[in-house]
Amino acid sequence: MKKATFKFLAVLLLVLTVVFAAHLFILQNMELPIFDDRIVLSYLLNFVMAGTILIFIKSKFNKKSLHTGFLFLAGSGLKFLVFFLVFYPVYQQDGTMSSSEFAAFFVPYATCLILEVIYLSKQLNNQDF
Repeated sequence: MKKATFKFLAVLLLVLTVVFAAHLFILQNMELPIFDDRIVLSYLLNFVMAGTILIFIKSKFNKKSLHTGFLFLAGSGLKFLVFFLVFYPVYQQDGTMSSSEFAAFFVPYATCLILEVIYLSKQLNNQDF
C-alpha cells in the first residue's frame, strides 16, 4: 500500500474517531441512548467501505483514470445498497425513521464522503491526461 493511501486511511480513522466521539457526546447530552441504532456498525462499515473503495479506485487510477468518477459513483451506490440492506430494515421496524437513526448512518457516511472527495480530487488534480 502506498504511503498516500495509508496516510488517507489514518486521517479517515482519526477524523471518524473524533466525529464518533462528538456524535456520542451529543446523543448523551440529548439524553438519547448512545449505542442504539447500530451506530458502531455504521461507523465501522463506512470506514471499511471508504477504505476499500479508495484502494480499488487507486488500483485502477493509472489504467483508466477517465473512469475514476464512475468508479467513485459506483462506490457511493454500493454504500447506499448496504444502507438499504443492513440498516433500513432495522430502522423501519417501528414504521418511522427517527432523527437519531438517520444520523447514525448519515453522519459517518457524509464524513467519509467528504474526505474521499477531498483526497480523490487532489489525486486527480495531480494527474496528466
